[in-house]
Amino acid sequence: MEAHVEASGLESEFTPTIGLRTSTVQSTLASKRNARKYWQRRGLDLNAVSTSHVLDCGDGIRLTGKHARHAVELSRGLVILIHGWEGCHDSSYLYSMAASLYSAGYNVFRLNLRDHGLTHDLNEEIFHSARMAEVLGAVQAIRKIDDSPKLSVIGFSLGGNFALRVALLGPAHGISPDLTVAVSPAINPGATLAAIDNGPLIFRRYFLGRWRATLAAKHRAWPHYDFSVFNGLKSFVETTKQFVTDYTDYPSYEDYLAQYTLSPEMLMQAPSPVAVITAEDDSVIPIADFHTLEARGSVVSYQKTALGGHCGFIENWRMDSWAERQTCQLLELHV
Repeated sequence: MEAHVEASGLESEFTPTIGLRTSTVQSTLASKRNARKYWQRRGLDLNAVSTSHVLDCGDGIRLTGKHARHAVELSRGLVILIHGWEGCHDSSYLYSMAASLYSAGYNVFRLNLRDHGLTHDLNEEIFHSARMAEVLGAVQAIRKIDDSPKLSVIGFSLGGNFALRVALLGPAHGISPDLTVAVSPAINPGATLAAIDNGPLIFRRYFLGRWRATLAAKHRAWPHYDFSVFNGLKSFVETTKQFVTDYTDYPSYEDYLAQYTLSPEMLMQAPSPVAVITAEDDSVIPIADFHTLEARGSVVSYQKTALGGHCGFIENWRMDSWAERQTCQLLELHV
């Protein structure tokens, strides 16, 4: 299947082998393939060469992450990676991308968002997608740990949205990524929530189940929380509306979504370079969200594949990742 590519110097095809061509298979493999074993067979245990950090993100907020670095004279720069909603530093797609970049000579920092990666006890207030200030604070804290001259940021799904906001807002806070790569980014959260509700039942059940599990973990860490109101809700939109009312300061659901809704025009006018990789058959991120996006202005590359699912892009039964190879090439070209 040929990809729609608006960039020079990149491969133009994502052609998964037979058996890996459905969105459900690709999206499932994104999280379920054994990335650690894949990379151990290639001689790399990323966790073994990584150090754990608790980051001071300002205002008493702490986030965590894992950092793997090369000797200063060997490093090609720092890449900060941000997982998707309910992912973590060890999520298969994130771990494998980080391992691929580390193998290519980059230092990598795998950041955990608030209440992710078993960190529900670190901060009393609950995670939501508009908490951008602490992510910018985390990037600033990471730069104190690793001040490599070159900086790139990579995010997946909701993490892709956070990464793109680093590209948009970072320069005003002294953070200027040389490149931000967003894989299957959720740029229109209202459309994403509706797509989950109206898409395959398996995904809606999965996401609602993960949400209830994280609320239960938050309650165990901070018993004053009572999330029982969410138990009977079966719609992702309905659940989010209730959450906004009960646990954010935003006056409405629409106002909350506006805090992290990004348009193609915003990306093309970003103050730092960005690249986007997404798939037409993604059942979580509607391809219509990108219909006016072009590789111009600050968007140095826009790759739209026919297949790939949500954060999938697995090529064959060896579990090789097309998106990882594309990202390495993007960094070669633009960083």
